Amino acid sequence: MPALAVADALAERGAEVSFAGTRERAEAKLVPAAGYEIDFLAVRGIDRKNPLKAAAALARAGAAVPVARRLLRRRRADVVMGGGGYVAAPVGAAARSMRLPIVLTEADSHLGMANKLLASRARRVCLAFPIEGLEGARYLVTGRPVPKAILNADRDAARRRFGIPAEAPAVLIFGGSLGALTINRSAADAFGPGGAAAEHPFHVLHIAGSRDYPELAAKLEDADRYTLLEYEPDLGDALAAVDLVLARSGGSVFELTAAGKPAVLVPYPYASAMHQHTNARWMEEAGAARVVEDAELTPERLATELSELLSDPVALASMAAASLALAKPDAAERIADEVLGALV
Repeated sequence: MPALAVADALAERGAEVSFAGTRERAEAKLVPAAGYEIDFLAVRGIDRKNPLKAAAALARAGAAVPVARRLLRRRRADVVMGGGGYVAAPVGAAARSMRLPIVLTEADSHLGMANKLLASRARRVCLAFPIEGLEGARYLVTGRPVPKAILNADRDAARRRFGIPAEAPAVLIFGGSLGALTINRSAADAFGPGGAAAEHPFHVLHIAGSRDYPELAAKLEDADRYTLLEYEPDLGDALAAVDLVLARSGGSVFELTAAGKPAVLVPYPYASAMHQHTNARWMEEAGAARVVEDAELTPERLATELSELLSDPVALASMAAASLALAKPDAAERIADEVLGALV
């Protein structure tokens, strides 16, 4: 999604943009749906717990470099932007061998493996967060790009779409595209029929994710003041419709800040380099979020946290202002500037 936001900014300036990705991941659907062409490489992520699988993934990445060179020639590429995923490594290596300029983007609070390999040869590395030790002209803190829909969504229209009464307090709950099992089950057990806070006075908008949706749909069939979705491709309307968010703390923290939403964040405990904890603390230290550890999230704790905040409009307003103060809504345009500037 950040790469698509940059692509839109580049296309608005007359650039011709195409993507490289894999058939197995979200880009295979999202990129064509956004109107861009995509080339696929046969690469996989590195399983660091399995040496044999890791070796196989590295071999695939090496074999993908000449394939990437051919696609860059066919696309007549002038510059390559790396989004930090594992496809970026062979495409970046191909660009280096062809002496094409490279601009990298890093969405997390540490450099991923592909960006570590390519950073020394990049014209610019655009960081979502300041990272200790990565200073100087090569590194630029731009924030993480967010779709324009996050910035332009209309609250009244969004509430009508999701069936949320105009004046009702509302909370958005979501995890990743598959879902976040701890969050999903805690929410259903807290606010569903017979739950710890089944008589809650607010509306719940819950994006369950594809993996957990069938289980939750059965459990919440008769729930009041509860809108359950399997998937929502655009968080713009969902964020505009609510007053508070419960979520993991991956790259979506930048969508939260762009929308100026206060949050209760539950970092995924197994995220690489504990980056979700870093992201959550970034919002918490600014006064924009509360943080609850995954192991401590129970239906009772969840009901208490959300009920306290949604019944305190002064606290919510203060957190919302703090969230908005963290936002970098021009991140896509700033990165597009760097991509086009690399051609000079």
